[in-house]
Amino acid sequence: MLFPKYLLIIFSLLPFAVFLYLLLVRKTSLFWVSLITLVFSGLEVLFLWKITPFYFFSSFGKGAFVAFDIFLIIFGAIFFLDTTKSAGIIDNITYFLEHVCADYRIQVIFLAWFLENFIEGTAGFGTPSALVAPILVSLGASPLGAVIIALLGNSASVAFGAAGTPSRIGFENIAASGIPVNAALFNLAGLIVPLFMVWVLARDLKIKDKKSFILETVPFAIWSGIAFVVPSYFISFLGQEFPSIIGSVIGIILVLITTKLGIFVPKNIIRAPRKDVDIAKMPILRTILPYLILIILLLVGKFTLGPISFPIPYIKHSFNLFNPGFIFILSALPVFLFYKVKQKAIFITKSSALRSLEPFMVIAFMSIVVQLMVTSGNNTSGALSIIDYIADVFETKLLPVWVPFIGAFGSFITGSATISNLLFGSFIANAALNLGLNVSKMLGLELVGASAGNMIALADILSAETVVGIRGEERKVLRGVIIPCLIYIVLAIVVWFITK
Repeated sequence: MLFPKYLLIIFSLLPFAVFLYLLLVRKTSLFWVSLITLVFSGLEVLFLWKITPFYFFSSFGKGAFVAFDIFLIIFGAIFFLDTTKSAGIIDNITYFLEHVCADYRIQVIFLAWFLENFIEGTAGFGTPSALVAPILVSLGASPLGAVIIALLGNSASVAFGAAGTPSRIGFENIAASGIPVNAALFNLAGLIVPLFMVWVLARDLKIKDKKSFILETVPFAIWSGIAFVVPSYFISFLGQEFPSIIGSVIGIILVLITTKLGIFVPKNIIRAPRKDVDIAKMPILRTILPYLILIILLLVGKFTLGPISFPIPYIKHSFNLFNPGFIFILSALPVFLFYKVKQKAIFITKSSALRSLEPFMVIAFMSIVVQLMVTSGNNTSGALSIIDYIADVFETKLLPVWVPFIGAFGSFITGSATISNLLFGSFIANAALNLGLNVSKMLGLELVGASAGNMIALADILSAETVVGIRGEERKVLRGVIIPCLIYIVLAIVVWFITK
């Protein structure tokens, strides 16, 4: 071994320091930050760790295949969303939700909580906040308030976003069962998120009597939180693909029923200025049909194609025949056949591919970084892997407290719970094993932390700001979401202590 242990620990942490410096200090784009971090990490494992050539190049192959798997999901999800939006289906969903109740606070929770949860469950990767923020503006929220509320909503459902991608891909190489169920249990802390939305809305509208504005909405906000996180927990026993999708559907049905019956609805109706959107109205069944097809195909695909995979020679990776990306595309095809789509299929396909390209490259670069860290132990220097040295830093009795904050940090710097899991899942699992802790519980806690951290994800903040037409407000947005994020994480830790 060329260097003492403490220096190897410092070298192991340097790629993260480079990432943060470029992103936060130099304000470099995420694409270049990821590429430079990859180059830096590659040089480290080559010249300091002296990784063997086979594992060096196989890490590139493995990272690229993992990224391609995610690319199919991103492309399919964007294709599905662009198709339904072009057909007017998204506008009709919003129309029906807006007319459930005249109270502005309830409308915001329906859109920023339930609609975002469903979109996150099917698409993920920053799509919900970018899609809902402009709708909130049209309902009367300020651009800044809309961004903050939309980011708050894109949190609890992230644990099982994009049909379970954060767990399915993020923990792919970790032998631990029960992660989705444990994550759903700790994610019960997310029931408070709708309450934070009302708090932000009170400030955004500059309400004088904020106390009454918030207190009279507390029952509805808490009920909305429960109606999503509790069903999601029970659905997690089916697998990581379904809690956010089916949980949001069950939740909105429950809340629609209670709202129609006047249960938990505020007595004082708060109205806000809004811009009416002229849409071609559809029957409710026609509006939700593509989503029903999506859910059915996901369920069928999970249980029929899920066990089938194809190994890639010389690379420890297998392509699973069940990829949600294909399901999204299949679910979108009937829309072209039976709905009036404003844009041609070829235009939507090209647009979806172009929008998927940069996320694919970022995920590819970071996936390769992770693989290099994992395989760096196969070297001629005698050093342990980078992951082992990082795990040594957090290998204390306080690991359960550190874990969700680590997950949140990963989402903050990468904009993705999936990449956060790829970055930190392995060393958390190693540290948990060495400490005799339940690995699946620790990874479930990390996954919930990554979900909460999605509120402060820099990439999502920039995306949401762009769609509402504001720039350079990142600090104000972070001030609006950082306290809810920290409270969410602390409550998840409390749930772990209660249930351990």
